[in-house]
Amino acid sequence: MAIRIGVVGAGNNTRVRHIPGLRAIDGVEVVSVCNRSRESSQRVSEALAIPQVYEDWRELVAANDIDAVVIGTWPYMHCEMTCAALEAGKHVMCEARMAKNPEEARTMLATAQAHPDLVAQIVPSPFTLRVDRTIQDLLANGYLGALYTMTVRGTVPGFVDPEAPLTWRQRQDHSGLNILNMGIWYEAVIRWVGPAANVFARSQILVPQRHDPESSAPFQVDVPDHVNIIADLACGGQAAFEFSSVCGLAPEPGAWLFGSAGTLHYDQMSNKLFGGQRNDPSLQEIDVAPEKAGSWRVEEEFIGAIRGQEEIVLTDFATGVKYMEFTAAVHKSAATGQVVPVSA
Repeated sequence: MAIRIGVVGAGNNTRVRHIPGLRAIDGVEVVSVCNRSRESSQRVSEALAIPQVYEDWRELVAANDIDAVVIGTWPYMHCEMTCAALEAGKHVMCEARMAKNPEEARTMLATAQAHPDLVAQIVPSPFTLRVDRTIQDLLANGYLGALYTMTVRGTVPGFVDPEAPLTWRQRQDHSGLNILNMGIWYEAVIRWVGPAANVFARSQILVPQRHDPESSAPFQVDVPDHVNIIADLACGGQAAFEFSSVCGLAPEPGAWLFGSAGTLHYDQMSNKLFGGQRNDPSLQEIDVAPEKAGSWRVEEEFIGAIRGQEEIVLTDFATGVKYMEFTAAVHKSAATGQVVPVSA
């Protein structure tokens, strides 16, 4: 079964991962591209040997010569493009972050549900793929006992550069309510312990103004540089999250799970899992069996689902809605100073 792909928004992840990954699958062609400008689209077309260039993404989505669309734009375009592609009868792989807010995410989910014959996938959080199955099995087998608390640190290495130009991640009109790597970390840990029931958050914008590289004009940053979150987990226990781009020389990013009988620690930098139980003198590395070790197979899963060989697990739209609801609850809590429930 031949599958023809059109790409809207050929950003770094799309160029480095999605396009090569799709082309590595027999019977898959990347046939068209549309970027923010004709010139940018032409450069991608020439660099990656994509034959058709479109100036308007709507024309690409409506074209009869494609079966699926890969959306790699900034989040503010995800909802409109995804819904248009599904309504045009095209399968969709959409880059994370899912949308600007949960309302857009729910619209995307409803549109996907109205077209059950089409595949709809959000590019998943990649951090913990190798260890997810092992952690899930350890928790199911009582390694921790009762889960007491979880700590997640998602810090960006290095000290903040106040002179660095503005990026799309620092402006809500492009990024929405998303903050740093909060969404992809939350998506990862809900694979282990499920969703949060409520949140209390405090956030800061430490560099309030940056220069827009396109206009050279100053821009008031409206996405936090730092956020701390306390959450009650729906499964019981409490969680503490810290996401920051201003913590120079901070401890390495990762996650800790503390229970009545044991402790688990995932170290993001080494991509290793460590654990220990009550009578152990210290944490030791936990072997991840080859048959349980997950890996990046996003493009393979997308094409396999289109061909009816599997269903989308990482990540379906319903899961994307969950992390967008968490994102919105954090935003509201930080703005109001109140504990905010995370929508079911």
